[in-house]
Amino acid sequence: MGTGIVKIVKTIKLNTMDNYGNTPKGARLAFGILMVIVYIGVGLLFIFDIFSIDNAAVTYVVGGLLCLYGVWRGYRLYKGMN
Repeated sequence: MGTGIVKIVKTIKLNTMDNYGNTPKGARLAFGILMVIVYIGVGLLFIFDIFSIDNAAVTYVVGGLLCLYGVWRGYRLYKGMN
């Protein structure tokens, strides 16, 4: 019974690795750039209070974190770390 489960887990891992390896590099790059723009854009929308949230501290913290995460993703994309 234990070997059957191990075999299934290995098959799932192989299928997951194959799916990631078959993704075109250009598509991953385009998606990465899009997500950097989205994170920084939404962060700026929070900072400029477009969403009209009552608590200013929460607005600035969430906006700042989203912008920082967008910059971090951009750095990782530039360095080729995914």
